[in-house]
Amino acid sequence: MVYLPHWPIPHVKTDIMLGLDRVQELLARLGNPQNKLPPVIHVAGTNGKGSTVAYLKSIFEHSGYKVHRYISPHLSRFNERIMLSGQEITDSYLYEIMEETRLQAEGVHTTFFEATTAAAFLAFSRAPADVLLLEVGMGGRMDATNVIDNPLLSVITPISFDHVEYLGDTIAKIAYEKAGIIKPGCPCVSSWQMSEALEVIEQKCQDVSAELFACGRDWNFEVNEAGFIFHDFLNKNSIQMPHPSLLGLHQIVNASAAVASCMKYLSKSFDISTSNIQAGLANTFWPARMQKITSGTLYQMLPEGFELWVDGAHNTGGAQMISATIANLWQDKPTYLINGRTGERDIKGFLEYFKGIVKLVCGVKVVSEPKGEKAENIAAGARELGFEAYACDSLSDAVKLIISKADRPSRILIAGSLYLASDVSIS
Repeated sequence: MVYLPHWPIPHVKTDIMLGLDRVQELLARLGNPQNKLPPVIHVAGTNGKGSTVAYLKSIFEHSGYKVHRYISPHLSRFNERIMLSGQEITDSYLYEIMEETRLQAEGVHTTFFEATTAAAFLAFSRAPADVLLLEVGMGGRMDATNVIDNPLLSVITPISFDHVEYLGDTIAKIAYEKAGIIKPGCPCVSSWQMSEALEVIEQKCQDVSAELFACGRDWNFEVNEAGFIFHDFLNKNSIQMPHPSLLGLHQIVNASAAVASCMKYLSKSFDISTSNIQAGLANTFWPARMQKITSGTLYQMLPEGFELWVDGAHNTGGAQMISATIANLWQDKPTYLINGRTGERDIKGFLEYFKGIVKLVCGVKVVSEPKGEKAENIAAGARELGFEAYACDSLSDAVKLIISKADRPSRILIAGSLYLASDVSIS
C-alpha cells in the first residue's frame, strides 16, 4: 500500500470544510487541470453514487471506450479512488502527483479531500481517456469536485438523510446541496427521488436552463423475472434490461439511472448500443455492495450452508434499500446483522428498518474507521428497538456468536460502513 508523501501536512486539514475557494486556488497553482479533462459525467446523491458510476464505467468499457474514474472513500487502498483509463493509479505515479500537489498547496490550508481531488484532476489531465466519471464526495454545491463548469451530464442518485450537520436537516435542504452540481445548459438525469427532492431538482434545472430527465416523470422502470423494463415516456418506447450483476432491488434503481443516462444523452455523444448497455449492466463489479464473501478468515469460519455478505450502506436510505432486499429476496434463510458505523450517526434510525427482518444484531467497532462508534452503543440502541443484541470485540467474535445462536444455515450480513469491507479483508 502506498504511503502518501509527507502526510499529514501542517497546511492540509483532515476535517470537513465545505467550500470552493481553497481548491480553486490550489488548482490555479497547478495550472487549472480541471479545464483539461475529457467529457465529465458528474454524479451526486445520497445513496447509489458509486454503483451508478460502476454501471456507467462497465457500459462505456463494453462500448470500447477508455474511462477515467474518481470515487471516495476507498475500501482498502487509496489508489482505488483514482482510475486512469480503466486502471488504478500506480503507487509511483500517485506519489508523484501528490508530491507535486503538496508543494503547490503551501499556505493554502486545504482539506485532505480538496488536496487529493486536485491531485486527481492533475492525473486525469495528463492521461488520455474518452470520459471521466466524477463522483461527488459530500453534498455537491460546495464539494471540491464541483469545479467543472460544463459537464457533459449531471446525474443525481436517490437523496435521503445523511451528513445533516453539513447539508441540512430536511430533504429539501439536502437536495439543494446535491442539485448544486447542475450547470447552466448542461442536462441532468435524476434517479428515483422523494417528491421534496425532485421539486428542488426541477427548480434548479429551470433556474439554469438545464434539461431534466427525471424518474417517475419522464422515465421509469418495471421489475420483472428477466430483470427490468426501462420505460421512456417521452419517446414512448420500452426496452428489456437484464438483471444487474449487483444484487438488490436498489441496484435496479441505480442501473436504471445509468440506462436513462445512456439512452437519453450519452448515446448522442458516444457509440453506445442497447446491447452494450445490457452487457455492461450484466457484468458490473462493485465491491462491498451486497457482496458475497467467498474467501478469507471469516468465510472459513462458516459451517456448511451459511453465507457471509457485506454491504456499505451507512444511512437510513441505505438501510431501507438493503432491508427490502432481505425481506423480498432472502426468505429461504434467517438473516443476522453485524453493524459497525461511524460515530455520532443515527444508530436507531438505521436499525429501525431491520425490525422483524433480522434475527439479532451484533455491534462492532470499525477497525478501519478512526471515528468508529463503540460496539456497546450500537448494541444498546438495538436493544432499545427491541432487538436481541450483543456488543462484540471483533468481526470474528460476532460471526462466532451468530453461529452459536443459529439453529440452521443462515446468512450473516455485515453492514453500516464502507470501511467494514476493509475490516472483512483483514480479519
